[in-house]
Amino acid sequence: MPGKQIMRIALVDDHTLFRKGMINLIEMVCGGCEITFEADNGVDLKQKINKENEPDIILMDINMPHMDGFASVKWLNENFPLVKILVVSMIEKEESVVRMLKLGVKGYLSKDVEPKELGEALDAIMNKGFYYTDFITGKLVYSIQHDKEIEKTRAEALRCMNDREKDFLKLACSELTYNEIASQMFLSPKTIDGYRNAIFEKLNVKSRVGMALYAVKHGLVQL
Repeated sequence: MPGKQIMRIALVDDHTLFRKGMINLIEMVCGGCEITFEADNGVDLKQKINKENEPDIILMDINMPHMDGFASVKWLNENFPLVKILVVSMIEKEESVVRMLKLGVKGYLSKDVEPKELGEALDAIMNKGFYYTDFITGKLVYSIQHDKEIEKTRAEALRCMNDREKDFLKLACSELTYNEIASQMFLSPKTIDGYRNAIFEKLNVKSRVGMALYAVKHGLVQL
């Protein structure tokens, strides 16, 4: 029978002691693993990785100086798309988790992970292509549902807008000031403020930029 395939692993983390400890942990839970290189951050990663030492899996931190995990993952996607990325970070904020998943990482673990789970994650990523815990799956599902609910609410808000509000929304995407918009629409500045506040609330946005992005996305204005 052929021998078990060697799993080539690299680590990208700015904490040297953590990297060394993680290497010891990997060697403990993974008999057929080879550490191809270590890097302090994304900049260091770009200097060290090449086609000869390209790993199967990279364990990636998020918070790093010079080039963080998000930028590093994006760069890897463009330059080494076959490398699978397992995020290992103390950051468990939903925004960060979902952002990494949308970038295509294959798993997400906390830095206080138990050795057994680390081994399971590495095996799963190599054999199935991903390792998502219930915690991570829940975060992603919630984010998708939340995004859909916001979009549904905004679409309903657009249908409920009267013609004057739509006219104001289009003008708000121009370089005109609110006072100039009031003059062009033959309305008082106070009425314009009322339109603005009502649209902010209906679209669940907090700024003129947010209004403009919505108007462009839904074809109310053309760039």
